[in-house]
Amino acid sequence: MSRKRHRLAPETFGLKRRRERGPVEVDPLRGESGSARAAVAELVQLFPRGLFEDTLPPIALRSQVYSLVPDRTVADRQLKELQEQGEIRIIQLGFDLDAHGIIFTEDYRTRVCVLKACDGRPYAGAVQKFLASVLPACGDLSFQQDQMTQTFGFRDPEITHLVNAGVLTVRDAGSWWLAVPGAGRFIKCFVKGRQAVLGMVRKAKYRELLLSELLGRRAPGAVRLGLAYHVHDLIGAQLVDCVSTTSGTLLRLPET
Repeated sequence: MSRKRHRLAPETFGLKRRRERGPVEVDPLRGESGSARAAVAELVQLFPRGLFEDTLPPIALRSQVYSLVPDRTVADRQLKELQEQGEIRIIQLGFDLDAHGIIFTEDYRTRVCVLKACDGRPYAGAVQKFLASVLPACGDLSFQQDQMTQTFGFRDPEITHLVNAGVLTVRDAGSWWLAVPGAGRFIKCFVKGRQAVLGMVRKAKYRELLLSELLGRRAPGAVRLGLAYHVHDLIGAQLVDCVSTTSGTLLRLPET
């Protein structure tokens, strides 16, 4: 039986829309089903900067965007446009082939510059060069050997410095993923938190739980990123079904 998925209003997750003064330009990417740009902006507000001592740029996940822009074709197209325009960077998080993190480019540049390009370590020069030459010119998820050496003029030792700094991670021989220094801490928290929130639904009667009830509960210790952050992921990743009821939105584990 087909179940209709509902877009969850940001207010449901304790998000408040910022009031704008004066005329507001219409977002050219905004459609009837919602804007991927607005979704990312809303989701990064949920990212707990303090948990990581503000050393990581706020990270949203592609799956979370799908919870706010249910038409995945529209969401992917808009994210691609934002990537090509240089507004966002997309990174491979590693725990799943489809797990993509989304970061506003300016947030990425600011955090990496503060942490890795200005600390006087041997790799600082290579990181500064990467931020100045590669980041503005290329929005790719990964980079090839000839691209790095011939197009951007990096020597092999400089690429090694980028890997040591955590700006790149090895994909395979002669290929690297764009990365966020220190993101391993976030990934560990995310994977544990996802399983913990799924467990909350799994342990409920009939393996289903009202969204309002779930968000009103005290989060288990493993849920360090916040319940709302994980609920967006579970819905967008289709790990739970959303069912409209007279009592509100019901989260239900899919039948196996």
